[in-house]
Amino acid sequence: MGQTNENIRYEPDERPPHSVAAGVGFQAAVVVVAGVVLGAVIIGRAANQPESYLTWIAFAALLISGVSTMLQAVRVGRIGAGHVLVMGTSGAFIAVCITALVKGGPPLMASLVVASSLFQFALAARLSLLRRIITPIVSGTVIMLIAVTVMPIVFDLLADVPEGTRSGAAPGAAAATLAVLLVLALRAPVAWRLWAPLIGVVVGCAVAALFGLYDIRPVLEARWIGLPDNVWPGLDLTFRAEFWALLPAFVVVTLVGAIETIGDGVAIQRVSRRQPQATDFRLVQGALNADGVGNLLSGLIGTPPNTTYSTSISLAELTGVAARRVGVYIGVFFVLLALSPKVTALLVAIPNPVAAAYITLLIGLLFVQGMRMVVNDGLDHRKAAVVGISFWLGVGFQNQVIFADMLGGTWGTLLGNGMTAGCLTAIVLTAFMELTAVRRRRLEVELAADSMPKIDEFLRAVAAKIGWDDPATERLCAAGEETLAILAQQAEDDAADGRHLILTARPAEGAVELEFLATAAGENLEDRLAYLSEQPEIIDEHEISFRLLRHYAAAVRHQKYHDLDIIAVQVERTP
Repeated sequence: MGQTNENIRYEPDERPPHSVAAGVGFQAAVVVVAGVVLGAVIIGRAANQPESYLTWIAFAALLISGVSTMLQAVRVGRIGAGHVLVMGTSGAFIAVCITALVKGGPPLMASLVVASSLFQFALAARLSLLRRIITPIVSGTVIMLIAVTVMPIVFDLLADVPEGTRSGAAPGAAAATLAVLLVLALRAPVAWRLWAPLIGVVVGCAVAALFGLYDIRPVLEARWIGLPDNVWPGLDLTFRAEFWALLPAFVVVTLVGAIETIGDGVAIQRVSRRQPQATDFRLVQGALNADGVGNLLSGLIGTPPNTTYSTSISLAELTGVAARRVGVYIGVFFVLLALSPKVTALLVAIPNPVAAAYITLLIGLLFVQGMRMVVNDGLDHRKAAVVGISFWLGVGFQNQVIFADMLGGTWGTLLGNGMTAGCLTAIVLTAFMELTAVRRRRLEVELAADSMPKIDEFLRAVAAKIGWDDPATERLCAAGEETLAILAQQAEDDAADGRHLILTARPAEGAVELEFLATAAGENLEDRLAYLSEQPEIIDEHEISFRLLRHYAAAVRHQKYHDLDIIAVQVERTP
């Protein structure tokens, strides 16, 4: 499971002094505040919305980000990760939100955000069932297409300055911003890299001010404390054709944003403990639920959706303070900043070239993140074909060079979005591969030691069908027996009755992949297997089962959800 992380001073459930928690929380809030506001403001400016609306979404983005960050930390029931996960405006929604604002204004965008947030709750509730369709290949492809969709908009904003501005103002401010960002990102120590966005924006604004591009008057006129003028857009409940045409695109981006949250939910668990533990997907589901609440509130208040920021992981690693109290302080600081019109005016006044330069780096990193997800999943010829055709069909439809004259009205709006077209293609191809793969054999039994004869007979039939010899067959049956023994013992310890186990087996290249599905119970097998690797041999019968499973299986993966446990065991033909 990895070595002990001695850098962690406070784990999530520990209570650091309020002075420490507040200091770390203030640092985190200052580091990411520009990104929270700029993402929302870029959307409003690209859609030519009035300044009053820009002020409103800046306020609303900070407010909702603060509330959802606190919710992630404190964890209410099944909502929240119970870890420090900073929430902020999602860059993935830039393109679809701009389209919604252009097609129907803020009320249409707000209604679409509310509707799509409901899909995130559904995904969190059934996360375990969608693991074979919403794969890293699908989500990575869509993330790359998000970058392709957003970048033309960002490039237009690089040169978007008021009339009469000197010719060198836009390129000078953008170049200064991007240069600082890149130097800090490429050569600065970790501590300085965290401050790169804020430093880059400040330097860019200073250069813009030299050209007369930064208008300081709204900042000077703004109040220190108060609420913005009431420009709440409301909701468009007419459900016109534009709503139904754009809803699939919002759902797709919501699912992609959920995939990012899953990644952050896994990573924050990894870096927040002194002794590494296997991922608890119940906490990941909590992170998704909190993300969904944040998106729902964003829609109701009329601002673009938010998501978890990967900066959370870097902050935990740098400061060594992963206590949930820090997340509460971050949220409080966000809310306080939202209640200061002068702060929001300061951020809204950032010139377009500066904001666009910042977003350029952000979207570039987003593209690489999608590419990394695809590569890390292991690219064989089948997955390469799915990624290649899905990506380029998405690009083609986005640029309206594929059957553009044949697509009009609702279909034109739907498939004219590269993310939607590419995602649908990737999902269809992935589902085709899943349906045409070697058929899984399935057995359903009671989760009890008495079910072992049925499991043994089932596994021997699987081994015989693929021509395994006696030693390989015995090893397969032994792995199944030990996994059942562990699950049955955990069920007995929890005093749980009437539990069922579904066992599926699928032959792979030189191996058999077993998947045990049971209702959630007990500790994570990966934690126990890692623990045993560092402990002396003992004679306890329960511990022997863990040791034997580690001996028979080439790999064991245990994923815990609210609705069930999934234990994947891979047994190779030759040990």
